Amino acid sequence: MEIGVYSFGHRGRRPGGSLASTTQAIADLMEGVRLADEVGLDFFGFGEHHTLSMPVSAPVTLLAAAGAATTQIRLGSTVSVLGTDDPVRVYQQAATASAVSGGRIDLTVGRGSSVDSFPLFGFDVADYDTLFAEKLELLLAVNANERVTWSGTTRSSLDDALVVPRVDGGLKIWLGTGGNPGSCVRAGVLGMPLAFGILSGSTEDWVRRADLYREAATRSGHSLKALDIAVASHGFVGVDATEAKRRYFEYESQAFAAYAAEHGNLGRGGRSRESFDADAGFGGMIFAGGTDEIADRLIEFHHHLGHSRHILQMDLGHITQAEWLEAIALLGTEVAPKVRVATTGPLD
Repeated sequence: MEIGVYSFGHRGRRPGGSLASTTQAIADLMEGVRLADEVGLDFFGFGEHHTLSMPVSAPVTLLAAAGAATTQIRLGSTVSVLGTDDPVRVYQQAATASAVSGGRIDLTVGRGSSVDSFPLFGFDVADYDTLFAEKLELLLAVNANERVTWSGTTRSSLDDALVVPRVDGGLKIWLGTGGNPGSCVRAGVLGMPLAFGILSGSTEDWVRRADLYREAATRSGHSLKALDIAVASHGFVGVDATEAKRRYFEYESQAFAAYAAEHGNLGRGGRSRESFDADAGFGGMIFAGGTDEIADRLIEFHHHLGHSRHILQMDLGHITQAEWLEAIALLGTEVAPKVRVATTGPLD
């Protein structure tokens, strides 16, 4: 199983106590990508948000920068909000980044965990589902064909349009979802790899969603061997398990509070420590703790879910850059090797 990290950017606490600027947040992010490559992690993902606390608003642009700054690590969007973007342009940017990186680029596209991009780019949130369905259809057509003929209701038609540059063999495009059953079925019907964005729930909850995906794919005539599941979840790795949980609870609480304030939901700022501890134990979906504990939990979850990639969002709230970099190093040097050995070969 591939192990990696993903980020929406974070405005960490600087040595003097101030918060990093959004410009510094992007620079910090690039430092993390380079380190993830150096310590042997398999994947680094860039998510899309449009807030002061999470300022990565152009993930596919960062793929090209990261592709030029690294040598081995696979890179991807996690996710690109396709409904408020142009699928032809998304493909062209990703294909360009693929050429820069030597073919190390994935795309994960989804409807979005928030609707910030809709008013920003002039789209009606009432068209949320239609926009995504049509633009996904067009993106898949562009990925499969150098010349594309397509028509729909959400953008102008294309008639034998040339789309370049091309990715040899096509981009790997994942459908990202927070667990919506309809999205799981959609990915299965299309035979697309499925990427879960997991913030809560239990192992059993997510196995049921994975089963729904695989059943839909089988009914649609797709081979299970061709399917793939990735997981993106909250998590943090520290030398001391108790301290890692304490710090991550603090930073996750800060992130939830900031997100709630930015969206006018002041009464929905976080979770209790008891709830966090339940989610951060075996069977829960927060992977925060010491290196051996996190490796064991990732292995255990893999044996139930059968996923091929697990990535952690470790830079939440006002975590310092030094803390984040230390966690990346521990994930790459201590956790990932153990997980790879235990998850090589067929499931029991």
